[in-house]
Amino acid sequence: MSLHQRIRADLEAHILSGEWPPGHRIPFEHELMAHYGCARMTVNKVLSSLAAAGLIERRRKAGSFVRRPFEQAAVLEIPDIKAQIAARGAAYRYQLLDSGRDGEVLVLECRHLADDAPFAYEQRRIQLDVIPQAAEIDFSEEAPGSWLLHNVPWHEAEHRISAKPALDMVAAQLDLPSGSPCLVVERRTWSSGKLLTQVRIWYPGESNELVAKFTPSGRG
Repeated sequence: MSLHQRIRADLEAHILSGEWPPGHRIPFEHELMAHYGCARMTVNKVLSSLAAAGLIERRRKAGSFVRRPFEQAAVLEIPDIKAQIAARGAAYRYQLLDSGRDGEVLVLECRHLADDAPFAYEQRRIQLDVIPQAAEIDFSEEAPGSWLLHNVPWHEAEHRISAKPALDMVAAQLDLPSGSPCLVVERRTWSSGKLLTQVRIWYPGESNELVAKFTPSGRG
């Protein structure tokens, strides 16, 4: 673990454990530099990443503070596909299409079905050096996304959402003509600065939509 990652993990632990509650002032940059014996650039990089993750806010000339929950800009949930399908009143079925290892990465391909019709095609990578217990799970019985949500805590996530034509392999799994429009969600999740998993999920474009409910980030 690099010094940057260690400092970030230490500060995250103080915040996420509640030891530093909302409104608590983070030690000043010069205090962190003295404590960790590092350069200002390293400390600044850590604080910037925590601010980008929504854990702290940086106030000019006042310092950095743990963010209060009501000031967070938005919350984007990581959905459980099984629960999504059940909410539609459809019967859920899951298929593990392929599983393999790429060094310390577990590589999975899966398909999710609603009333036996393809609902989503999933390509996932799980970091076994961070989640070693995943190597012992039978993912032919349980979808990796559901297992991760219920067993592995995460602190940060990134979503990328795009519209793409279905590649031949994807089209075959979704029972679509090649080139059909698809909604593609790419997501990465981290815990204490360590990458946990990467996933790309393809949905048939004509039968899926994304809806976000959020509140203003400002007060004015």
